[in-house]
Amino acid sequence: MRRFFYSSDSNYDHSLLSTQLATLPLGSDIELPDSIVHHWCRVLRANIGDQGVLFDGFGGEYQVALQTISKKHATVTLLAHINDDRTAPFISKIGLVMSRGERMDYAIQKSTELGVTAIQLLSSHHGEVNLKPAQVEKKLAHWQQVAIAACEQCGLNRPPLILAPVSINDWLLKVADNNQEMAISPIVTALSQDTYYQRLQQPADLRMQLSVPALGQPAMPELLTVTLKQSAPYIELLIGPEGGLSDYECLKAAEVGFHPWQIGTRVLRTETAPVVALATLHALSH
Repeated sequence: MRRFFYSSDSNYDHSLLSTQLATLPLGSDIELPDSIVHHWCRVLRANIGDQGVLFDGFGGEYQVALQTISKKHATVTLLAHINDDRTAPFISKIGLVMSRGERMDYAIQKSTELGVTAIQLLSSHHGEVNLKPAQVEKKLAHWQQVAIAACEQCGLNRPPLILAPVSINDWLLKVADNNQEMAISPIVTALSQDTYYQRLQQPADLRMQLSVPALGQPAMPELLTVTLKQSAPYIELLIGPEGGLSDYECLKAAEVGFHPWQIGTRVLRTETAPVVALATLHALSH
């Protein structure tokens, strides 16, 4: 059954959506945003009576049936609520230095499939990508859509928030000051106010920096296994670019509490590191 993200933000796709699905009684008819109409009704050629699933990021999802279809509009009827929570057993934010093209899309897509809660986009001394101010809105919307599409495919019903890029030094200063403001795409503005995502604005229970393997460094912070035994712990990860973080950036990360974490003896690519780190956290938390 096809799954689609239904945004309750009124700016999404220039539609007139203005409510969470949970506020509507079963049997209600709702209008679909342009993106779902295009994909489901025009590309996939859905017919009246076909069933699908909508999720809005506030938990669970809704089985729906197509009620009306016109050239530019379509409505569905809410049939049933499915109270499945497929989020990870931990809250996670990845501070990820941006890479080029498909590698960045891959990192966001796979991190989403593994249940990341948020990705803070970063620029760094050795990074390949520094967005101009005019590029930020478009790229942020693109990467948020990559995350949403991954949710639609994998079954996750709370999409991660993709946070607007800042320099790694500015981000570490905010971490030190516990100033975890969230600059995000309008697509997910409403979600940022939900209790689940508000945890991201509090100090993390553990911060770890994925580091290049080096002699004399512990492979894994001692606090990791202890932290994962807590109820819904919040873990922040810092992942550098292909060239690695500079010595100064590593020093500043250590000063605000990021512990070095070596995963194996090989140097991982920047798009591989988030996948391996999140998969490891899942394995250790079970």
